[in-house]
Amino acid sequence: MSIKIILEMFPIAMMFASPIIITALGGLFSERSGIVNIALEGIMMIGAFAGATVTVLLENVTPFAPWIGLLVAILAGMLFSLLHAFASINLKANQVISGTALNILAGGLTVYLCQIIFHMQRTKTFSNGIQKMTIPVLSDIPIIGGMFFKNTYPTFYLALAIVLITWFVVYKTRFGLRMRSCGENPQASASMGINVERMRYIGVLMSGALGGLAGGIMVLTADIQYTLVSIHGTGFIALASLVFGKWNPFGVLGAGLFFGFSTALSFYAKDIPFLASTPIEFFYMLPYVLTIVALIIFAGKSVGPKASGEIYESGKR
Repeated sequence: MSIKIILEMFPIAMMFASPIIITALGGLFSERSGIVNIALEGIMMIGAFAGATVTVLLENVTPFAPWIGLLVAILAGMLFSLLHAFASINLKANQVISGTALNILAGGLTVYLCQIIFHMQRTKTFSNGIQKMTIPVLSDIPIIGGMFFKNTYPTFYLALAIVLITWFVVYKTRFGLRMRSCGENPQASASMGINVERMRYIGVLMSGALGGLAGGIMVLTADIQYTLVSIHGTGFIALASLVFGKWNPFGVLGAGLFFGFSTALSFYAKDIPFLASTPIEFFYMLPYVLTIVALIIFAGKSVGPKASGEIYESGKR
């Protein structure tokens, strides 16, 4: 594999890694508070639909349409995640079943809304999504400049910033300590005066905000319109990244980059001599195969929050 191919792969890999990382960080907030959020795939679909729709409707009005689309994607993701929070916290429903139901709902809901707004089962195409950027001076640095600062989507830098913010919030603030305590021992947390239900609502809403943002980023960087297959399992890969990264922001970053590179490899396999004869379909399925392999290898070794997925009963001791 030549240096040129590796350098060319980096921006593509970072483009695919960004929504995986951001969605996984959303799952981290939810699970650290004690709620398993299987609905990340559906939340991403809602965010992707909202971001693409707003971009299509506003791109002839303002050059900031994609960024407004991302803001709306965040709000749409939070609103959709409220359904999971209400079912899991107030109704004390099984969290896996609730999340699975929302994933199914998201597909039908987005297609239905597309039919109402655009009279077809997808959004119209947008002319300009989020554009690549080259950072002056930094892009001239040998090797590193071409890898990280040339023809790169700004959303990757946003993902890195969210990783750092998440680490600080979760591990260095009182809020983060309280959230982690709710995911480990909610009864003990309640005895110390912490409102467990409120903390869990916040965790799920934050997962909705980040999942919606990631969905918007994915469609506005890797696609030209929202369709039912725009997300194509990225939410589940993000869940695998969360387990693979051991519920740690920096672990999630590494896992997200790993899956991003596995996706980018499908674009460049034909240019790599020892892989050129391999059917291209193998590389299309590679990210999902690696997801299964990573879960098999690391699931038993990774220990998540002890109370994640457990129904909270205030009277239980």
